[in-house]
Amino acid sequence: MKATQTVLAALVACSLFPLSQSLLAAAEATAERPAARPTAEKTASVSEEKEKKKPVDLKVGDKAPKFSGQTDRGKNWKSEEHIGKKILVVYFYPADMTSGCTKQACSYRDAVKALGEDESALPRRALPIEVIGVSGDSVENHKHFRQEHKLNFTLLADPKGEIAKVFGVKTGKGGKVNWQLDGHPIELVRGVTTSRWTFVIGPNGKIVYKNDKVDPRKDAGLVMKAIESLKTEE
Repeated sequence: MKATQTVLAALVACSLFPLSQSLLAAAEATAERPAARPTAEKTASVSEEKEKKKPVDLKVGDKAPKFSGQTDRGKNWKSEEHIGKKILVVYFYPADMTSGCTKQACSYRDAVKALGEDESALPRRALPIEVIGVSGDSVENHKHFRQEHKLNFTLLADPKGEIAKVFGVKTGKGGKVNWQLDGHPIELVRGVTTSRWTFVIGPNGKIVYKNDKVDPRKDAGLVMKAIESLKTEE
């Protein structure tokens, strides 16, 4: 009986030996195999992803980004339909109906009025100036803001901060402003709160002025001086 068991054990060991050798060889081959190198497509995809996450940092002389949005009148507005035909002043501000933003908007209103009514104040150039105000407010909020302060320029709604993003302008959480309209309380809700930055886009589509530390009371005056300086450089 013992002899039989010994023979059987030997047979089992012999039959398993080739199998164990095969498994060992496969493991060694896997360990020695070099790691697969990333393909060109994967490398390009990773680079593109990094570029997308990289914050925008526009500088004077850079090409202005394309942007679009809805105006305070509910109409579509596209930058490519204006760049090259006008000098664009694009100013970002936090919220409609707030103190600082109202002072800033009214100073632009007065500057635009002066440019249209006082010929001596008009920079002597072929291209007119167009002012665009941008905030995280809705079209409806902008409508109220424009009517309340008799603004004479376009306001673009940017509730998701998409226009601000392409200019590299920082945004924070949205908020609301309580206001009285015709004696009735209304709530002006905005999607994001935009930082106060100002850009001027020249007729060649490039940034000619940038201010990321804007004083709302002085902004319009500084911008008009910057535009005047363009005249002397031409």
